[in-house]
Amino acid sequence: MALSVVPLLLHSDALPEGARLALVDALAQPETERAPFLANAARILYREASLECVDALELVGLAPPLDGSCGCG
Repeated sequence: MALSVVPLLLHSDALPEGARLALVDALAQPETERAPFLANAARILYREASLECVDALELVGLAPPLDGSCGCG
């Protein structure tokens, strides 16, 4: 089981509200169905928190695409 910082992110004042809502939605889903919600949170972090795409994906617990493309665009 991988360590997740998502619960910590939810308490961060620096987290954009849209990302917070996407993470709350993700946690309400069965673990096997969370990826689209986590990806949405990563996109919001990428746009609104000025994080690099790879950093935003990793922060919400997703691996960056293997082909090196940005999954946040």
